[in-house]
Amino acid sequence: MKRATNVLFYTIDKAIKTYRQFAQEQLKKANIDITIDQWLVLNTIMEQPGISQAHIADYVFKDDASVTRIIEKLVEHKYLKRNFHESDRRMTSLKLTIKGIDIIRKVNRVAVKYREVALDGLSKKEIDLTEETLLKIVANCNK
Repeated sequence: MKRATNVLFYTIDKAIKTYRQFAQEQLKKANIDITIDQWLVLNTIMEQPGISQAHIADYVFKDDASVTRIIEKLVEHKYLKRNFHESDRRMTSLKLTIKGIDIIRKVNRVAVKYREVALDGLSKKEIDLTEETLLKIVANCNK
């Protein structure tokens, strides 16, 4: 039996966690007070206006409770405005505020730089092959 650290999925998970920590550090260095998860939720709402909270959770790979907490923080920090449906308070619409749009733009400028650092030394061919391989793994698991 292979040691856990010699299994491909261990390395994938380690790469993802290392990258997320690195990305969060870069945001902190740029004096941007938002988490990667908060930015992912904001970005998802910007890219898909009208998306439901359940679909946001699927899109950012978080459980519903985590997304609810993230949205609460984003509303509290005035990055998002939440309106409740008149007849069903369980239904909400989420809309980015000007402050929310501004923070997305700031993060995107920093993200371009830290992605370049993370992918330094990789050719386009290597990046494409890695993405293709990972998508095959996803497809295999969704069969």
